[in-house]
Amino acid sequence: MLAFVTGATGFLGSHVARVLSESGADLRLLVRPTSDLRNIQGLRSDLVVGDLREPETFAKALVGCDALFHVAADYRIWVRDPNEMYRSNVDGTRFLLSAAQKYGVRRLVYTSSVATMGFKADGSPADEDSPVSLNDMIGPYKRSKFLAEQVAIDAAKSGVDVVIVNPTTPVGEQDIKPTPTGRIVVDFLKKKFPAYVDTGLNLVDATECARGHVAALENGKRGERYILGGENLTLKQILDRLASITGLPSPTVKVPHFVALGAAVVDELWTGRIRGKEPRATVDAVRMGRKKMFVTSAKAEREIGWKILPVEAALRRATDWFRANGYA
Repeated sequence: MLAFVTGATGFLGSHVARVLSESGADLRLLVRPTSDLRNIQGLRSDLVVGDLREPETFAKALVGCDALFHVAADYRIWVRDPNEMYRSNVDGTRFLLSAAQKYGVRRLVYTSSVATMGFKADGSPADEDSPVSLNDMIGPYKRSKFLAEQVAIDAAKSGVDVVIVNPTTPVGEQDIKPTPTGRIVVDFLKKKFPAYVDTGLNLVDATECARGHVAALENGKRGERYILGGENLTLKQILDRLASITGLPSPTVKVPHFVALGAAVVDELWTGRIRGKEPRATVDAVRMGRKKMFVTSAKAEREIGWKILPVEAALRRATDWFRANGYA
């Protein structure tokens, strides 16, 4: 099998590429001219230099590919110009799916996000059928991923053989940016977590999540969404796990959401608008945190053979990797 992968230089995409390679697939990887190639060093593959927003730069490289894994995304909680995010996440997905259909790619896996789910105020786990609309999406990242997912669903309805996976919050090694989730680990290692808010996430091992992508290719139904999740944990539980792994203290002070919101407003104004850097705390992140992002992966378990595993090993690999690579 010849697999075309976008986002392979990033965190989750690099895991997808390596899992595919280990399964015997040949790889064709889309990279930007400015991409950091550390995550694909030593990986046997053909590199295609191009940009999702400019399909003419890479489209013909899809010829002869059996499968496409579209993992690339602009994943930031704060962005100065939201239009950049929509161009990458929505327009880029539309261009890519159209090109894949034109050049005869047999099957596609689109990496959406658990952010597109309809989370419940009472914290009970959401699933693929939980009611949700664009109005429920907070911030440009969630809105852009919701719209991009609709592009994939519409493509499936028109005959494109595309399966959609919705990873929760991957954690593990090779998070070079790092992602917002990786920053939780890095900030903890740097002792920059003096307090916490009452929120929650579903953490999933990044390597297992990559294997879930391959399972979706092999067993998923066209046009269906599959949540690839692990453990539902409150932020406090995550920090306690990190404390157990590292020996560092876990914060004991819980900050009310309105206090966190005020701090985020100040950080966005000073760090984001005045200094032009990405703030550590954002208004959108605090607003998202008012609902625990807890989910069930029962559908993926039934239909594609997904298995829910503890994330302890992934958290340990993440802390070891960040330390070994000078992040903390």
